[in-house]
Amino acid sequence: MTDFPLNITRKAIAAFDAYSARGGATGALHLDANESPYAPPPVKGAAGFNRYPEQQPPALRARLADLYGVPADRIMVGRGADEAIEVLLRTFCEEGPEGNKDYILICSPTFGYYETCAQIQGAGIIDVPLKADYTWNNAAILETAKAAKNLKAVFICTPNNPTGTAIEDDLVERLCETLPNTLICVDEAYQEFSGRPSYAPKITQYRNLVVMRTLSKAYALAGVRGGVAIADPAVINIMLKVLPPYPIARPVENAILNALAPAAMATHAARLDEWLAERERMFTELQKSPYIAKVWPSRANFLLIDVLNDDALMRELNRRQVKIRDYRSSTGHMRISIGSPSENTIALEAFGITQDAGPEDRIGEMHRKTKETDISVRVNLDKTTPIKADTGIGFYDHMLEAFAKHSGISLVMSCKGDLEIDAHHTIEDCALALGTALQDALGDKAGAGRFGFVMPMDETQARVAVDLSGRPAMTFKGVFPTDHAGTFPAEMCPHVFESLSQTMGAAIQIEVEGENTHHMIEAVFKGVARALKPAFARNGDEIASTKGVI
Repeated sequence: MTDFPLNITRKAIAAFDAYSARGGATGALHLDANESPYAPPPVKGAAGFNRYPEQQPPALRARLADLYGVPADRIMVGRGADEAIEVLLRTFCEEGPEGNKDYILICSPTFGYYETCAQIQGAGIIDVPLKADYTWNNAAILETAKAAKNLKAVFICTPNNPTGTAIEDDLVERLCETLPNTLICVDEAYQEFSGRPSYAPKITQYRNLVVMRTLSKAYALAGVRGGVAIADPAVINIMLKVLPPYPIARPVENAILNALAPAAMATHAARLDEWLAERERMFTELQKSPYIAKVWPSRANFLLIDVLNDDALMRELNRRQVKIRDYRSSTGHMRISIGSPSENTIALEAFGITQDAGPEDRIGEMHRKTKETDISVRVNLDKTTPIKADTGIGFYDHMLEAFAKHSGISLVMSCKGDLEIDAHHTIEDCALALGTALQDALGDKAGAGRFGFVMPMDETQARVAVDLSGRPAMTFKGVFPTDHAGTFPAEMCPHVFESLSQTMGAAIQIEVEGENTHHMIEAVFKGVARALKPAFARNGDEIASTKGVI
């Protein structure tokens, strides 16, 4: 039918004109929206808060379209993926008497908000439960869906909440083809953890496919409330008629754009790797618990567990103030989210699993964004991998990676800088961000060696001494025979360590002699790294100062 999706839209929605809201300031004199002509009192970042935002902020919509690999006109931005579910039900499902109302199909156990939204809207619910192994009953779903009257939407959550299972076959495609006038709504809230490809690219193939994504999980923005529906533009345009005029507050838009800045993606990737490793650790360790009968494999950031002696477990969890999700009344199971390594160790102790994990890794992060650079740094003083630097300056990347290697730390750094001007801003700001991340990782410096000394390299010799004293100071003695090493200005070498000293709070003393600029700079980077290695090294928990603090 050529009138899809109007033919399945609620008659009231199809008939009315969308509320007209300007949203967003332009160069015109705006006397059209009853706004204040004044910005709020001086609060950093509050410029423009006196004007209503646009319903779909173009920059945010474009960034999310890039993130999910679809054109911007296939995106509806809302307050989490939850709002996409609400708008779908309000747009397409009519309330009516039993037998004459619109219906949705779900596969329990699954995300409970589908059912809640249907009940609020007055829509009926058809449930085709998952199999005993929590995979989808394809034959029953297809048969039931084809026989259903007024079936407006099928909701499939993959990876599924709360089971963690993911679709491994062509169920979604078969539903789209078999039910051309039913919306097939795929909830991919946990897709980043799954190792499976997204269904979003298939939107161009199936006009009745809707994919929902959230920023709450993998991108750590649960408190911001951001998510999208991805669908054919005809479906999106009708949903926008139902979406409130101003759903995305300016601080929310700013927070999302900052969190999804290009440089920040390297940090998100490093966190995800750690998350997945912790999921495997928890899956293995929880099976040793006297309280657990079974741990179900998961493609999400949580694990479904079958519990023994559940009352005793709940008492122990309450005693230790560890909260997990209790599904005993509906599924007979419980669900535990995957936290940080230290949080997971605490949880395992509550489950009766003794951990000899040692002290928590010292991790530091820094996100620094200016008009000149956009930088993301993540360091781990107690791991040696991964090491990756991407600043746009090849020699600088090489030096930073050598710095991480020889100081015995993990470093992930990404920078988008104004290299079209010159390298100065990128080199300086990366050093400032790195020093801040290292200071964050060191914390109170308990157990750190504090001091370090060295570095010969071919004809070059670099002599370095460092003190993590908390008092910034830097001296540099040396003359470079040429003004560049590759595209790296030699004059920036001492500037790097001045910046590092200032933000890390360290005394760094450097002397270098040699005949080759490349060798001299490399010797300095490696020498500082080797001096920092014993200073970073942790032995016990004492603070290396007679004052008791550094």
